Amino acid sequence: MAIRVTDVRTVGVVGCGLMGSGIAELCARKGVDTLVYEVNDQAVAAGKSRIESSLARAVARDKLTAEDGQATLQRMSFTTDFADFADLDLAIEAVPEDEKLKLRVFAELDKALARPDALLASNTSSIPIMKLAAATNRPGQVAGLHFFNPVPVLDLVELVPSLMTSDIASERLRAFVAETLDRHVIVSRDRAGFIVNSLLIPYVVAAIRMYESGFATAEDIDEGMIQGCAHPMGPLRLADHIGLDTTLAVAESLYAEFREPHLAPPALLSRMVQAGYLGRKSGVGFYKYSTGETA
Repeated sequence: MAIRVTDVRTVGVVGCGLMGSGIAELCARKGVDTLVYEVNDQAVAAGKSRIESSLARAVARDKLTAEDGQATLQRMSFTTDFADFADLDLAIEAVPEDEKLKLRVFAELDKALARPDALLASNTSSIPIMKLAAATNRPGQVAGLHFFNPVPVLDLVELVPSLMTSDIASERLRAFVAETLDRHVIVSRDRAGFIVNSLLIPYVVAAIRMYESGFATAEDIDEGMIQGCAHPMGPLRLADHIGLDTTLAVAESLYAEFREPHLAPPALLSRMVQAGYLGRKSGVGFYKYSTGETA
């Protein structure tokens, strides 16, 4: 089957938080009519404001013209009703990394998408795609599309077919991401963490365990990797950037799948999340972002 660049022309994004807003913005910037779902009008307003702010920054940095910014917004619409997804080519789930929540969303999307050829994708960073596909009556149309934050800037997307994803569905998604969105696609098997997080999260967890043990300060751990290994960011500041709640969720998913001791989340990470210390998005994690001090 020959796949055209225009095969996926309409996209729905479920969730307009940090990742969902970025995915929606990227799709609309690339000329795709984009519908965004949020749970209520207040969440819609917050998501739309987040996108408008992101576009304004892109214009201020000469990454986007003011005209293109306005055209992007005109390609976007917002809803609180899954029924509005009925005629879409593709729905991308981008809700928080909570398996039960994602399963409910996939069941709702499966009912809402009227066309049998409509595609379903998840931006999950760790949950096996097969679990999500099993919540639908179209597992052959389901795959993972894992974007990276900030979505409008970072070039990489992981495509994750499950055992039941059809070759045609995989190729349609690959063509959409590579040709329409102009992003670099890598393909991972459907294992917890996929490629990037299977390598990244054990490294971050090791750094948290080192800090927890009193081996070194957060600053010295981070500087060691920046100055000694030419990393652009140290592992603890990177955890704050990812979000400590997301880091914990991925670590738990990896440990549940592989049962290897080095993957078990450190107690400190769990306690910080319980305390609401989530990193940059909460203002405090391993660093306090108003002062730059360690937590």
